[in-house]
Amino acid sequence: MLFIHNDVAHDLLSMRDCIDIQDVAFKAQAAGTAAQKPRSDIYAPCDLADGYYRGGTVEGYANGYFAVRIKSDIITWPRNADGGWNEDKHCIEPGTWCGLVFLYATATGEPVALINDGIIQHMRVGASAALGTRYLSRGDSKTVGILGSGGMARTYLEGFCCVRDIESARVYSPTQANRERFAEEMSAKLNIPVAAVNTPEDAIKGADIAATCTSSMTPTLKPEWLSPGQHVTMLGPSEVDDTVLEACDVRIAQAAEGALDAPGAERGIGHSAVSWVAGTEEERKRLPAPKAHSGGTKSAIKLPDFADLVTGRAEGRTSADQISFYRNLGNQGLQFASVGGLLYEKAMAAGTARDLPTEWFLQDIRD
Repeated sequence: MLFIHNDVAHDLLSMRDCIDIQDVAFKAQAAGTAAQKPRSDIYAPCDLADGYYRGGTVEGYANGYFAVRIKSDIITWPRNADGGWNEDKHCIEPGTWCGLVFLYATATGEPVALINDGIIQHMRVGASAALGTRYLSRGDSKTVGILGSGGMARTYLEGFCCVRDIESARVYSPTQANRERFAEEMSAKLNIPVAAVNTPEDAIKGADIAATCTSSMTPTLKPEWLSPGQHVTMLGPSEVDDTVLEACDVRIAQAAEGALDAPGAERGIGHSAVSWVAGTEEERKRLPAPKAHSGGTKSAIKLPDFADLVTGRAEGRTSADQISFYRNLGNQGLQFASVGGLLYEKAMAAGTARDLPTEWFLQDIRD
């Protein structure tokens, strides 16, 4: 069994491979040969007076591998000077996080890898955004506008450059130093000009591909910023509300929205997950109201999903003037199984991961 650390994942995973392996997995789900369970979260009180503990899991099977991704976060919801608010998270202390992917080979049931989820998390999300862009954006898309300057924004832009011949990009985030650092680093990495701009509207207006990649708990896009022929995608469930969806002509979700619901469970506390909440009545007051923001709750607009698109049950872009939208949420289990399996095979071939005795994870007592 391998322990695959983030440094190994960084060296071995390519964005193009992550896009292609998810394309295979998503089509397999449409054909019934891959499967997943939606993300579910458990909220419990923590030591912070303004925070809550959130443990989350997703599971999926694709390409001969079963993956379980487990997260352990302390969540806070700080307010911004402009009245907006974000979701922040850490494990133990700010600046450290804990997420692990357990990977099993379904041919024998053998546990084959334990993977840090940091690099694989960024890569699988950016790749899935790029996959939606591959299917829905104009083939001649050349420019990108991005809101956000973190790790996810970096992989989104990298992914877009893999599926379209991108010539330039603009980025906005509230902190000037962050957006300027993003522009400098991504210009050098992708060999295209990336400009830091002073307003979100400046980033989005006129871009062929528009992406919001933030931790905001309130909408970040406005419909009047969109333009004919644009492709729009997002990261968090609260970034896009129904006013933006209504401005789009073609709307596709990564996964069927019904798969994100469960009878009796709460939903929309900060992520598109079903959630179970523990705590006293007073402790629960720390949590955002489940329906406090339209983007994080059920939309009034039902979207066909990727399976509908690739099987012909839903129509994609049919003209250059249409505005397309891809809801980049829902297939986490498939992503961790497909990208995790890819990473495991690359690590086996490279011999760079750390060995763990498989017998540590086996037992002679039946459950």
